[in-house]
Amino acid sequence: MTKHDSQKDTSSPIVITGIDTHAHIFRTDLPMAEQRRYAPEYNAQATEFLAQLADHNISHGVLVQPSFLGTDNGFMLTALREHPQRLKGIAVVDPSISDAELDELGKAGVVGIRLNLIKKTLEDYTAPLWQSFFSKLAQRNWVVEIQREIDDLASFLPAILKSGVEIIIDHFGRTLHGIQTSNPAHRDFLDLLSSGAPIWTKISAAYRCDANLEQAQTMLATLRSAYGHSDFLLWGSDWPNTQFEAQTDYPNQYRFMEALLPNMDERNKILITNPSKLFAF
Repeated sequence: MTKHDSQKDTSSPIVITGIDTHAHIFRTDLPMAEQRRYAPEYNAQATEFLAQLADHNISHGVLVQPSFLGTDNGFMLTALREHPQRLKGIAVVDPSISDAELDELGKAGVVGIRLNLIKKTLEDYTAPLWQSFFSKLAQRNWVVEIQREIDDLASFLPAILKSGVEIIIDHFGRTLHGIQTSNPAHRDFLDLLSSGAPIWTKISAAYRCDANLEQAQTMLATLRSAYGHSDFLLWGSDWPNTQFEAQTDYPNQYRFMEALLPNMDERNKILITNPSKLFAF
């Protein structure tokens, strides 16, 4: 089978050799959100992402709608429809979205909604609008994926969990000084993980936490200790590593993952078993 052939979905089931749970696709000519922190100067296409997966013997991926494209998920949805066996998606939507609109996203391969809360004022997630929205997601077995600094996660995650939905925390909790067990706010977050609440954590993009391999290993150990296991950990390449393109790339992130997860049993759990269960591949 050629690389080109490996990028095409077929009617036959595709054996799962790994799932990259965090990547973005976009083009510079797409409409950008008015309020954005960043706009790309290059294209990142689904075919390029699939080529990276093939080069690293990873069979499946999860596309995450980038915040700079706002709630126009069309470009991602096209990729999901073209590669329904290999790709699933995390969309960005308004909480007032209708059931019919959610159903259309689901038919295309969307399995969750992202809240990018970096540098944003938090909403009142106990409000009826948000609780109704989260309940709709829970009914569909979708997830709420959150990008937010670790320091106040424990202050609002319980309100979201109340709806019955599962949560994913991006990129080690986006901490710049490690996950500190002596920090009360960090401790509160770790206590939530220890409680058995359905909170998944992506051990991805350590560079966004300004963490080297040793520091990432320490954060992983802290998370593993809080959970008591590795059953709620996920990995993603964060391709194409927006704003850090000069610093890293897919091969570098894959090698970082290999060093971070030297135990093959744990690596297979985080790359195959856990995401297969969560995203129903």
